Amino acid sequence: MLLKLERGFDKFANIVGAFTAIVMVLMILNVSYDVVMRYFFRSGSIAMQEMEWHLFSVIILLGISYTLKEDAHVRVDLIYDRLTEKKKARINMIGAILFILPVALLIGIESIPYVVEAYNSNEQSGDPGGLTNRWIVKSLIPMSFFFLIITTIGFFIKNLNVYKGNHPTEKGHIKNEIDNLKSQLNEHKHHIVDIDEKGENK
Repeated sequence: MLLKLERGFDKFANIVGAFTAIVMVLMILNVSYDVVMRYFFRSGSIAMQEMEWHLFSVIILLGISYTLKEDAHVRVDLIYDRLTEKKKARINMIGAILFILPVALLIGIESIPYVVEAYNSNEQSGDPGGLTNRWIVKSLIPMSFFFLIITTIGFFIKNLNVYKGNHPTEKGHIKNEIDNLKSQLNEHKHHIVDIDEKGENK
């Protein structure tokens, strides 16, 4: 049951990660367009320039969830790397409950009024020709942290599975592969034939 839940949350995080990757490609194309127009044609668009940091905001805000799923956030590994997988899982579960969830919930809820205010006031760029409907990019703030809450639950379940031994860890998987290779070598070592230069068997 827990493994199915873990796969479901991982699938959600993968969808968010795939969307973020698409946005990153769009941002690269956008920046490339701006550079070409500015330096080769002495022209440019304020809206396209503002779109760069809008897309960058999407990458950062949505990328938080996928990065947590991959357990790729920066941490102090001096002590953490020396611990057993169960102790690591315990630390991850405690950190998810005490730090990630409260902060994500606080930012997610408290940022909603800013989105509502931007929508009601029809907030837009102060520069001529800039982007309108700034509430759209601001709405990603609460959305991204609610996504983070969802992936945090999946992160907790994943570490709970590791703690309970429901699936092999990466180190355990590598150890199993090494053991399998050793057993295969032992099975076939008597079948190895050494042939000298004359083609005679030793």
